[in-house]
Amino acid sequence: MNAPHPVNNVADREAFYKKIDGASMTPLWEVLHNIVTPLPQTQAAPHVWKWEKSYPWLLEAGGLISAMEAERRVLVLENPALRGKTRITNSLYAGLQLIMPGEVAPAHRHSQSALRFILHGSGAYTAVQGEKVTMNVGDFVITPSWTFHDHGNPSDEPMVWLDGLDLAIVELFDAQFMEKGEEHSQETNVEAGTNLAEFGNTMKPVEYKARSKTSPLFWYPYERTREALETMRRFGALNECWGHKLQYTNPVTGDWAMPTMGQFMQLMPKGFKGRPYRSTDSTIYVAVEGSGRCVVNGQVLEFGPKDVLVCPSWLPYHFEIDDGDDAVLFSYSDRPAQQALDLWREQIG
Repeated sequence: MNAPHPVNNVADREAFYKKIDGASMTPLWEVLHNIVTPLPQTQAAPHVWKWEKSYPWLLEAGGLISAMEAERRVLVLENPALRGKTRITNSLYAGLQLIMPGEVAPAHRHSQSALRFILHGSGAYTAVQGEKVTMNVGDFVITPSWTFHDHGNPSDEPMVWLDGLDLAIVELFDAQFMEKGEEHSQETNVEAGTNLAEFGNTMKPVEYKARSKTSPLFWYPYERTREALETMRRFGALNECWGHKLQYTNPVTGDWAMPTMGQFMQLMPKGFKGRPYRSTDSTIYVAVEGSGRCVVNGQVLEFGPKDVLVCPSWLPYHFEIDDGDDAVLFSYSDRPAQQALDLWREQIG
C-alpha cells in the first residue's frame, strides 16, 4: 500500500504534533537541524579567571565558613555561558579550593574522578586510601573514583589548588555516588613517598595488579615535570602550536593518567606566537609561570601566573607569550573520554 502524498498543511501538522505529544513523542524533522549540526555548537564561552580577584574572595570565604562546615570550601569557576550548571565546560567542573592553616577537609569518596593542581602555598597534604602526600605549587595530584580522601593544612599559610572533576560526564550516565568517611581524617598507614617510589621511576612492584584504568601513581611533583620540559627544550623540536608539551600518563600502561580527563604541561618560550589550533575537547588552562595572551576565536584572554582560562570546543585559538619570561601552563580536558568513544578531532591552522 502506497503512503499518502504529504500535504503542506500547517494546521494539520500542528494538530498531529499536539496529538503525539500526549504520548511523549515528538517529530525529529522539527529539531534535526539543531541536534545534528555540520560543526560542533558549543554552549561554553572563552573566559579567564584572574588570580588577583579570586584570591581575596577565597580568603573572604575563609572568614565566612570553615572547611569542616563546608566539607569542601570551593569557589566554583562557572562558565559565563553556563551559569547555574556548576561547570566550566559542558563536560567538566573546575573550582578553587582553600584550606586555611590548621584546617581539615573531612574524608569522603565519590564516583567522580578528581584532579588537584596546586596554585598557592606549601605544606598542606592530601590523603588518598591511607597514603598522605605533602603538596607544593605546580604539583598534579589524582583522586581516583571511589577512593576515600581528605585534605589538611598543618602549615602556617593558606593553601589553594584547582579542583577538576568529571562531574557532568558522571551525571550524564546517572552514575553519581558519594559516601562520607567514618573519621574526619584517614589513618595513614603508608609512608609518604611510597607511591612515588613504587610507580614514579618507570618501574612497578612485581606483585602489582591494576584495579582500575586510573594511574596508580597519584602524585606528580612539579620539579620532575619542569625538569622534563627543560630537557625537551634542549633536545626536542618546538611545536608550532603549543611549544614543548607533555602528557601525564599512567606509568604502568603508558595510557592516560585518568580515563575521563587528560592532563598536560607545556612550555612556550618568551616571545612565542603559536599557530592557530582547535579540537573537540574543551580545554582548561592554568598559568604556572610567565604571562601572555590566548586569542580564542578573536577574543583576547590576558593571563599571568595562577590565572585560569577556558578554550571551548572547536573554537580556534593560539598563544602569544610576552617577551619577559617563558610560560609554563598546565591543562586538562575530556580528551580521553572523547577518544574512547571515537569522537575526538583536531585541526591545525
